Amino acid sequence: MDRSGAVATLRRVVTAFGAQVDGERWCVALSGGPDSLALAAIAAGDRPTTALIVDHGLQPGSRAVAETARQQALAVGCAAAQVIPVVVGRSGGPEAAARQARYTALRAARDGAPVLLGHTLDDQAETVLLGLGRGSGPRSIAGMRPHDPPWHRPLLGVRRTVTHAACDELGLKPWHDPHNFERRFTRARLRLDVMPLLEEVLGGGVAEALGRTATALREDTDTLDELAERALAESTTPDGGLDTAALSGLPDAVRRRVIRGWLLGGGATDLTDIQIRGVDRLVTAWRGQGGVAVGSTLRRQRLIAARRDGVLALHVEEV
Repeated sequence: MDRSGAVATLRRVVTAFGAQVDGERWCVALSGGPDSLALAAIAAGDRPTTALIVDHGLQPGSRAVAETARQQALAVGCAAAQVIPVVVGRSGGPEAAARQARYTALRAARDGAPVLLGHTLDDQAETVLLGLGRGSGPRSIAGMRPHDPPWHRPLLGVRRTVTHAACDELGLKPWHDPHNFERRFTRARLRLDVMPLLEEVLGGGVAEALGRTATALREDTDTLDELAERALAESTTPDGGLDTAALSGLPDAVRRRVIRGWLLGGGATDLTDIQIRGVDRLVTAWRGQGGVAVGSTLRRQRLIAARRDGVLALHVEEV
């Protein structure tokens, strides 16, 4: 792409995207990196924008990085900019724990406004590869949604090179997170090693192809989810269980989505495909087996999905 057109490209993208987002104002999740910094600069020219800068406190000098990002946000025209310090836990590993802390902080600080995230097409391609590698099913391979209120991702169709070029064009000096270059993190290895190799072996266009794959799968997944939502309402018993007779006649993909929705509605968390299929066997391969344990949003407790008298029910077990 002609680097002189980067800002114009982003303006067109954000303006078109903004027509689909409700609200007279919005927030931008700003790390100080090139993607979110370019997004903040363009968004601020479209409507009143508040930059939300989450300081994870995981690296030396993180407070200074956050303060620099705050000042840059104001300099590019953001109406307000706020640094939000967070404490990152340990659940799920460092990347997952940081992500959980970040989204919790952003949700609390957005004050009802939609939040724009700086994920690009490159991030989407990496997400699809992660889903493929983990075997976590089509929902994961479908990648990130452009709109998942309150989260919105206007740059999902834009390559990372465009945001970098836009920062150059605007005279902005973004922060480059050292963690993005540490191969101990899976996503960093995908970015630094796997994607370049795939581009070389397959002759280019890999990120775009993975992005198209995500879009196609997401359309299919949305349709199945709508069918499952109706089936869940029809198969739920008055006491909140699931009627196995009603479930048994459903197509496999719809039935497992019903089970997933039921588990999540009952307080389950961090569900895996193995767990969902285990609960599914209580319907399709019932031999009197015991229940299936799943994680719970309640501390020091887990949920057990079990079958009794033709009904699936959840009960709490201390751990």
